[in-house]
Amino acid sequence: MTLNYALVHEWLTPKATGGSELVVQEILKHIDADLYALIDFESVNPSSYLYQRSIGTTFLQHFPFARSGVQKYLPFLPLAIEQLDLRAYDVVLSSSHAVAKGVLTAPHQLHVCYCHAPMRYAWDLTFDYLDSSKLGHGAPGVLTRYLLHRLRQWDVLSANRVDYFIANSKNTARRIWRYYRRPAEVIYPPVAVDRFPFQSQKEDFYVTVSRLVSYKKISLIVQAFNQLGLPLVVIGSGPELSQIQQIAKPNVQVLGWQPDEVVERYMSRAKAFVYAAYEDFGIAPVEAQACGTPVIAYGAGGTLETVRDLRHHDRQGTGILFPRQTEDAIVEAVNVFEQHQKNVEPEILRDHALLFHPTIFQQRYLSFLEHAHQEFQIRNS
Repeated sequence: MTLNYALVHEWLTPKATGGSELVVQEILKHIDADLYALIDFESVNPSSYLYQRSIGTTFLQHFPFARSGVQKYLPFLPLAIEQLDLRAYDVVLSSSHAVAKGVLTAPHQLHVCYCHAPMRYAWDLTFDYLDSSKLGHGAPGVLTRYLLHRLRQWDVLSANRVDYFIANSKNTARRIWRYYRRPAEVIYPPVAVDRFPFQSQKEDFYVTVSRLVSYKKISLIVQAFNQLGLPLVVIGSGPELSQIQQIAKPNVQVLGWQPDEVVERYMSRAKAFVYAAYEDFGIAPVEAQACGTPVIAYGAGGTLETVRDLRHHDRQGTGILFPRQTEDAIVEAVNVFEQHQKNVEPEILRDHALLFHPTIFQQRYLSFLEHAHQEFQIRNS
């Protein structure tokens, strides 16, 4: 029997190019699914793989400034996702880091959610969101807190609409259990390791590549290297670009946005890749290891599953993990790395990165869908 598939993602815009979008792209390579999202500005983007594709959207598509960030309409997101009419499909797949899992389905429809993270600003980043937003303080702050409270209620309720959860890491699986009390199969996202050139000979500089937004902690990395006096290359753009350019000392080069070939060149030649963000998975550290480049990273979230500390794994190690997101912790980690870098074997790093190759994702994801469908049919027969 031929099954009809729908794939639901939060938003599709030229600025949304992270790990969740790579998962959507990989799923569409292997499953013939109709695509849906809250908003879509990729099907009119000639450089996108979704160019001229028919994509179902919601009323938010026509809201002012939605293209630059539909998150500004946060209170409307649950209502909007529930307006997608998916009655024609046998299987609904969702790729969710906010509300995509909340689509409405019927009892005869199988719903499998690949969860990149439970909605972070509603849960573990609530207080960061309130502190950084103008709407988090004073009288508006009371309303914002109430809206987040209602959003959490909806988020838990909508989790009950999912038949099977897949998590992008063990860390995410633990958070799915914490917030929804639902088990999740762990299938790591696809990382395009073949794109990154392996190079065993390294040069005398460190590199970090990231969107320059507050939670990525790039300013902390820059301040640490200001103190260390070691050469650092910063690649990326975002709202913190001017601030980072201002605080950077002469040993720190801030290159801003760079094309892929430049990113790959710096990543492959660097002594080490520095990463201070808390991520549920974190693709960049795996990309660095694909180049044979060791990683100095904040030891929390996904990096605990993708980076092996040289102090504990000797020549099987792939980097150094530091325990806190502070300038001093980064300085200490870099100094420790300088002592242990002689144990780095780039070929080991490359082999480790291959564990996250897209073919691994393909095999595990398709196998899980087949198992879920068989079990679902038995349960509903």
